[in-house]
Amino acid sequence: MGGKNKQRTKGNVRPSSSGRAAEVLTREGGVIPGFVGFDTAVSSELSYVPAVHGAEEIDNLVDADFRLVLRKLSKRDVVTRLKAVQDFGSMCQERDTEDVKGVLPYWPRIYCKISVDHDRRIREATQQAFEQLVLKVRRSLAPFLKSLMGHWILSQCDTYTPAASAACQAFQAAFSPAKQPEALSFCKDEILNVLQDVLLKETADTLSDPQSVTGEEREAKYVRMLTSSLLGVKRLLSLLLQNDRMALEQRLAHLVNSGKFWKYSKHKTPQVRGAFFEMACALCEFTPGLVQAEAARLCPAVLLSIDDTDPVVLPPVWEAVLHIVSTIPDCWTHVNAKKGFLPKLWALLKDGGKGMARALHPNLMPLLSKMPQEVTDPALDFYTTFFTSSIQGLCSERAATSQSESAFIVTSVVECLRYCILHNAEEEERQKKIRTTLISQQLLPLLEKALGNPSVQSGPLFLLVTEMLVSWEKKAGLHGEGEANESKDVFQGLLADFWEGLGLLFVRYVDSEEADLQALEGVATLLQVMRHPERVKRKHAQKKKSVKICFSKPEDNEKTGVEGDGVEKPVQTVSELVNEKAFGSPQTQHFEDVVCQLAQLCLVHVNEKKSEKHLVFLSLLLQSFHTPRVFSTLVELDDKVKDGEQRDEVNMRNPAVQFLLEQVVVWLAEKERTDTEHLVEMVFSSLYCCTWQETTRILNHITTMDLQWGIILQIIQRACADSETLKSCGDWLKGSVLGEQLLGLTEELCKVGRSSPSSTSSTSNHSWKLISLVLSQPHNNEPLIGEVYMEKILEKLHTTLSETKSLSDAGNMEPLISFICDVASTFFSSVQDCLLLLSAEELLLTVFQLTAQDQTHSHLTDSLLEKLRKVCVAGVRSLVQHSEYEVKEGGFLHSAAIWVTNQLLATSLDIKSLQVLVLAVQSLVETIISVCDQDSPLLVQFYTLLTPSQTEWTRIRQALPPQWVKTPLLSSRHRGVCEKSSMDTWKFRVSARLPAHLCACALLGRVAQPVAFIPPDQKEAECPSHLPNLKYIVSELLYALQWCKEVEYSPTIVSVYHSLLTDWGLSEGLQSQVPMKALLETLYSRSVEDGGLWSLTLENYIHTNNLAATHSATVRKLYGSADSLFPVSQSKLSTLQVLCPTMTKADRETLVALATAGIINWQENDNVYGCLAVLLCCLKANTPVEDEVVQASLVTMMEWRNSKEDWFLFGSNLSKATAEQLNLVVEMMRFLSWLVTHRPTVLTGSQWDFLLCSMLAWLEVACENVSSLWNPWVQLFVCENAALIVKLNQFFTSSPPDVLEKLPPELAGEWTDFFIEGIYNLLLPLPISITDAFTEPDDPVFPLAVLQSVGVALTYVPVQQLKQNSLPPRFIVDQNTNLPEPLQTLLNTFCPLLLFKARPLQISVYHLLEKVMPQLPECDGEGDNNKSEDDGDEPCLSPPASLMAILSTCEELCDSILAGVQVGEFAVVQPLSVEYSCILGYLLSWKLLLTFFKSSPSHLRAHYAQYLKRSCSLNKLLLHLFKLMPENPIYPGQGAEMKEAKTFFTESLSLAVDKSETVEWELPHLACSVYYSTVQDLPAMVRLWWNSQEKRVSAAVEKFTIKYVSPVLSAQEISSVHSSTQMFDSMTVKARSAAREVIATYSVDDIFIELVIQLPQNYPLGSITVESGRRVGVAVQQWRNWMLQLSTYLTHQNGSIMEGLALWKNNVDKRFEGIEDCMICFSVIHGSNYSLPKKGCRTCKKKFHSACLYKWFTSSNKSTCPLCRETFF
Repeated sequence: MGGKNKQRTKGNVRPSSSGRAAEVLTREGGVIPGFVGFDTAVSSELSYVPAVHGAEEIDNLVDADFRLVLRKLSKRDVVTRLKAVQDFGSMCQERDTEDVKGVLPYWPRIYCKISVDHDRRIREATQQAFEQLVLKVRRSLAPFLKSLMGHWILSQCDTYTPAASAACQAFQAAFSPAKQPEALSFCKDEILNVLQDVLLKETADTLSDPQSVTGEEREAKYVRMLTSSLLGVKRLLSLLLQNDRMALEQRLAHLVNSGKFWKYSKHKTPQVRGAFFEMACALCEFTPGLVQAEAARLCPAVLLSIDDTDPVVLPPVWEAVLHIVSTIPDCWTHVNAKKGFLPKLWALLKDGGKGMARALHPNLMPLLSKMPQEVTDPALDFYTTFFTSSIQGLCSERAATSQSESAFIVTSVVECLRYCILHNAEEEERQKKIRTTLISQQLLPLLEKALGNPSVQSGPLFLLVTEMLVSWEKKAGLHGEGEANESKDVFQGLLADFWEGLGLLFVRYVDSEEADLQALEGVATLLQVMRHPERVKRKHAQKKKSVKICFSKPEDNEKTGVEGDGVEKPVQTVSELVNEKAFGSPQTQHFEDVVCQLAQLCLVHVNEKKSEKHLVFLSLLLQSFHTPRVFSTLVELDDKVKDGEQRDEVNMRNPAVQFLLEQVVVWLAEKERTDTEHLVEMVFSSLYCCTWQETTRILNHITTMDLQWGIILQIIQRACADSETLKSCGDWLKGSVLGEQLLGLTEELCKVGRSSPSSTSSTSNHSWKLISLVLSQPHNNEPLIGEVYMEKILEKLHTTLSETKSLSDAGNMEPLISFICDVASTFFSSVQDCLLLLSAEELLLTVFQLTAQDQTHSHLTDSLLEKLRKVCVAGVRSLVQHSEYEVKEGGFLHSAAIWVTNQLLATSLDIKSLQVLVLAVQSLVETIISVCDQDSPLLVQFYTLLTPSQTEWTRIRQALPPQWVKTPLLSSRHRGVCEKSSMDTWKFRVSARLPAHLCACALLGRVAQPVAFIPPDQKEAECPSHLPNLKYIVSELLYALQWCKEVEYSPTIVSVYHSLLTDWGLSEGLQSQVPMKALLETLYSRSVEDGGLWSLTLENYIHTNNLAATHSATVRKLYGSADSLFPVSQSKLSTLQVLCPTMTKADRETLVALATAGIINWQENDNVYGCLAVLLCCLKANTPVEDEVVQASLVTMMEWRNSKEDWFLFGSNLSKATAEQLNLVVEMMRFLSWLVTHRPTVLTGSQWDFLLCSMLAWLEVACENVSSLWNPWVQLFVCENAALIVKLNQFFTSSPPDVLEKLPPELAGEWTDFFIEGIYNLLLPLPISITDAFTEPDDPVFPLAVLQSVGVALTYVPVQQLKQNSLPPRFIVDQNTNLPEPLQTLLNTFCPLLLFKARPLQISVYHLLEKVMPQLPECDGEGDNNKSEDDGDEPCLSPPASLMAILSTCEELCDSILAGVQVGEFAVVQPLSVEYSCILGYLLSWKLLLTFFKSSPSHLRAHYAQYLKRSCSLNKLLLHLFKLMPENPIYPGQGAEMKEAKTFFTESLSLAVDKSETVEWELPHLACSVYYSTVQDLPAMVRLWWNSQEKRVSAAVEKFTIKYVSPVLSAQEISSVHSSTQMFDSMTVKARSAAREVIATYSVDDIFIELVIQLPQNYPLGSITVESGRRVGVAVQQWRNWMLQLSTYLTHQNGSIMEGLALWKNNVDKRFEGIEDCMICFSVIHGSNYSLPKKGCRTCKKKFHSACLYKWFTSSNKSTCPLCRETFF
């Protein structure tokens, strides 16, 4: 339009401008029209806010945000439009009213467009947004109503229900109900315009743009709009007032006159057809005049569409049919009813409404009532066809499968039948014929059909027929209500005909041998319904509440009301129908006659033909008709049969009794009879007509007849069915006849159950059920049978159960036990005060004992045990509910407690048995608590009985194994002695049984938990627990826990026991339930009396509760003053050792004074050991002591050396020494150790001599007594001696000079020259002799503590001492070695110990060997000289053979251990297991090897590397490491606030011999340490390995290395360059840590070279890059050669950057010295073995490296010179 260079139209002198056009529009129209672009409100393009320049003042009225949203509404994308509509709605809600009003001029066109959008979500959102807009602008919407209302009405009729309801909601928000007609009246013409346009003008293509919308969507929209428009007309008419409707009639006539409109009745889419008929209903209702005018077209359109059975169409069609026949009187003149309407109706009825009976059939009776005579003539044929078709509909597929469909059809048929009979109730012959025909040909066949069809029987048919009969009886005047009714005779005749026909029908069914049982049951059902319609009525009312049978829409009811008093009011729902007031059972004589006739027929068939079916039928009949007349009839018949016999006078009086005794009882006694339920029912039907005495007499008679027990069970069950029957049978149930029979039955059952457990058939099932039933008491808390018999039966059951308990094969008696369980359970749970019977208590005890024993003993199955447990709970609950119950001897609780205690103390239990026992007792206690309360005296008494007496406690405590002593003794926490110590004592035999003490503590603790629980709010008051003596139980429990702790939770049974206590919440020992002071006093008194483990328990209690800090006064009160603990006995010493750290300084000083006095006056004191021990306890607690006191004690000791030398055990055999003797020596060692560390300067020269000589003498004794190390006290002796050696080593190596100056002058020299050699000559062979003497490290007597102490001492051995050791020589045949003999012996002796399963030993050996590793490479000397020059392949050297041997052994073991783990997964290894020691040995060997490798000179390193490469050891190591390093190697024990997380790579690993806290992290940390050393010392080999791995492995390795290793390693490499002390002539090296670069500058004469070495991110896996800096005076080719060389050295040599640079510099120097390059590798010095070119060609005189030549020859398969191609010699 506005193109500048186009040819303009003639006369047009200005370019076109849309802005100008808008101005012109403004000038002419005054406002800018609210659109841009296209016409009609439903056009395909969306109008939006104008963006023209001339409209600024209006454009500015629209808020910028609104403008953006409204523009988005025109987008094509559905999601964009939906989001825009939602935003618009929320903006309307949030913005100011004025802002929203600014949008109103543009809203109508936008709304008209998007309210009919293709996407239903947009349509719904539009209506929701519109509601927000309406709520905001309120009245301001008025000017725009006319343009909105048409589409608003359309939207209210949207086929998408949520959108329609949202539109209605918006409409209600805008107008109150009173205002709605007014608003619609205002816009009615505009609305009709929109609706008419859609209905008459629009097509699918005009409603949507064919270019942008698919055909399918266009069609869908068109159909939707048609449906909405038709429904819109209906909605408009229904909401308008009458005068507005009249005003619209003219416009509507135009619509209705159109041919296109009428085609919608035949439209292909059901929605449109349905909407059309709904609109037709509205027209009939609101504009009857218009309908009359268009009757000729409307009647055929509606009446001939009744066969349209689409679910959407059928309901409106039938509504329209009823409207038409009501509104248009002459409607039938417009259609041919006989040919057009009725055939369709018959077809529809025959098909059962095609599954739409719910919608169709309720309309049939109103339709019948409106059908004129000319249509229905001849009436008889019409009715016959009508009912035949309807009844045929019952057989249709849908009606047969759907209960509700069938119910609607039946209801409709009976209603219509009733209507027709009432309609033809005249005396006239024609009408009489109709009545007779309807009954004989329709009603009776329908009933007959129902007799064989259970689904129709269960429907409303019988009830409706009964109701119809009752109404006829009323009309016949039989109910005596005196209805004024002239047609009384008619109805009497009608009833007579009906009953006559029905009677014949019944007789036909019943009087036949092959009678169908289903039909007989049908007959019985019909008669029962007629007899008791109110029962069925209730059932139907409950079942069918939801079924609505509606004739028409509620608002149309008045219009469709049926005229004529002959028609009943339409029935709305079944439940209403049922609740009709005049409802009862038929009263006619005919009814009872029929019943009597049928009963007689049955009896004949039963007696003559033995027909079981007839017997069942008779039983069903008598259930409803137990009247004297029926029984008389039956007896009369019988009399005729047995005429001559005499009868009992009494029986003659009551026909029911006579029938019972002569007939029913006989039938019951028949042996082959299986199903007796109907006979039992017959017995009770007869008993309804008997007195109480007769009832008792008859039932007693039946009981003694020796019938099957199942029958007696059925009789008792039936007697208990309702209270009336129970009352009448009470005398029989309580009587002796039944009681004796039941007792006999019980005995028989128990006998049979024991002898043949498999014979538990259904008969015994019935019998057990019977016993169970009579023991329970269902009514008024009274026993069902006599109490005497109940007691006897229970006694019998208990006896039987007790016998099963003693039998080992109780499993065979499972069915019997199961039956007894069921009986007992029912009895306990249903009978009040049942357990006041002694037999019941005994039964309960037996049940409890069975539940409290492990299944392996009782052989019971899980299900049976569960049953027994439930029985037990029910029994205990019943027992303790009784207010008078108390724990007395012989009672249940008393016996149970005694039995449990006996189980605990007398029999040793395993874990499973203990758990079962505890669970049983716990369940018992919880049941008591649930009924009584926590502080019930029952519980306290029961708990007291469970608790062992003090003597029993002492006995079971002493029975605990004594192995607990070992751990605290060796860790110096306990000073104890052992009466008779032998090797067997310390070999802890693993038992599968728990000591009684542990069992008792577990049970009492677990049971005390719920009983002793103190609520948290009472803690402060320390309220005493309900249980007496709880403190003793808690202290015993703490003792047991301490024992478990000291034996280190081994063997396994102890750890399982401990974890069981933890699960039960007893691992803290219930301390919180007992006042602290009371418990502390108990523990203290026990400790002072018995010492030993009680002292350790006391210590643990003080420590865990931090009592030393919080309650120091309470602790001090325990002992009063320090001297109260003197003189010191063994138990007092143990207590003193525990309390010493918590004592005051003054108390400790008192103790020191007393102890020193005792030591100095040793001749008068017989307990020197005790005094020395107390002194040491005080010294350990940092008590200040005068030098004189120390000196005095030491002098006294030296005095003993002279006069009591045997006390020192020098040179003695320790296996004969007592624990007391060993203890004294140990205390002396401890005292000397303390002197060395705390008071070395006090000692004189002679005292030092005494100390050092004693130490050496003791060490000799230790070495001579290795075989006695099984004894813990001997172990302690060696450990303390080793500790003294460690202290001496530390003192002499790390004391400050000022201390050393104060020592005797010659002491240091003596130590170095004499004592060190003496110590280590004895110590070095000690680990070997220990492992020789004790080969099994898992043996309980293995001296691990000794190895640990000796190991720590060995770490101080000087290297010189190792190199010149005096170990016995040990060499291996064929071992290739260059090492001197002592070193080789050392390796051969200690390397195998790296694999010994004892961590301290492995670590000690590692530390020993690590010291000598750097000394070994120098023995290999010039390794390359050992090989001849001409041996071809690259030379390789093996590292020390003994180390490699152990490495290969470990490698195989690790291969098998880690076989199932993938690379990158973390293998968790159980600390200190066999696998752990294998892997530890493997990693330590590698650590030694890497130390060896690192300390080798570079030329040897290449040879060693070559060896490793060939043996593939390194490859295996790396694979193993990636299974042993954790995925996230974070260092444990870091706080969350750490900025830089510590990892195993940043923290150094300290492999301490005696440190076991970090043992779980030791392997992962060690693996990380080994990996770090490997990449640091063998980077080239690791790189080579990494490049050869598959992608998954290499990726995992790289990721891990980049994240954790490279940063640390790169930083170290760079810092090592920084800190390097290596000086090069003519080369300087600088490092840049931030950039990870090293810059080397080489200058000689005029030549200047600068090289930049860059470390990669994944260093050392990636190659190091060498880049050129500046260069002066070097040719390009030479320069490239040198860069390549450096790059090669750094990539292929195993060493640091500095070593690579040194090698490269050598190469360049040699080049300048005139040595030529090898012409194969273009380097002077060989890259891996560092040799010079020596092999020369005789022809061209060039020299090559021998390794390069070897490669050349093998790869080229020639032996010619690489340069001149002559044969190489």
